[in-house]
Amino acid sequence: MTGRPAPVVLPPSLRVGLGLVAAFAALVVVVLGIRYAGEGGPGTVDVRIRALVEGTGPSWRYVALAMDALGEPVGAATLVVPAVTSCLLFGRPRAAVFVVAGVGISVGSTEVLKHVVGRTIHGGHLSYPSGHTAFATALALVVAMLANRRRGRDGVGLGGTARTVLVLAAALVAGAVMGWAQVALSAHYPTDVLGGWCTALAVVPATAWLVDRMAGVGRRECRRGQVRSGEVRPGGGTRV
Repeated sequence: MTGRPAPVVLPPSLRVGLGLVAAFAALVVVVLGIRYAGEGGPGTVDVRIRALVEGTGPSWRYVALAMDALGEPVGAATLVVPAVTSCLLFGRPRAAVFVVAGVGISVGSTEVLKHVVGRTIHGGHLSYPSGHTAFATALALVVAMLANRRRGRDGVGLGGTARTVLVLAAALVAGAVMGWAQVALSAHYPTDVLGGWCTALAVVPATAWLVDRMAGVGRRECRRGQVRSGEVRPGGGTRV
């Protein structure tokens, strides 16, 4: 309680840009969900994009299978656990909570949306939005946000716009690679992939804001308790 406050996971330099992106991404998720609700086949856009992706050779199929495996529980754990461990080793418990919450809520949201939207693929498997794509995007977004927070802590470095662009670029690359794998394996329609990507873009910044707010409220409540007990005086002194 007497040391330096923990760094926020959503710094002011990213707050406005990612907030706007999150709002737009949430709108895209809703629009696509309404458009494909209850359907069991590809749309026009899906057919055109799948035509470009299909015909992947055996070697590229192995790459797609490897990417897909990273979105499964065991594969996901091999990525999330080291990230959480690193945060704890560097004394950043709030960042560790953000990693787990950001990724977990993103994937959990796709599971809820699948049952709400009811779009299916391959004989009744719920497909919209893609949980694998949401996972990859969310993890990349979380890591990029934490990395950008550390860069420039001394006030020197990239501006807010450049940081936002770099964070979104990381999310775009991760989402595109995992999304390609899902379409190449015929596990999802391209619009499912877009929905999963946008789900992570909408959820992760909101989760970061919530983690920071809850941590701030907790510190204030703790300090109020110390003041009431006499351990800390309102003016900053201690009880003698």
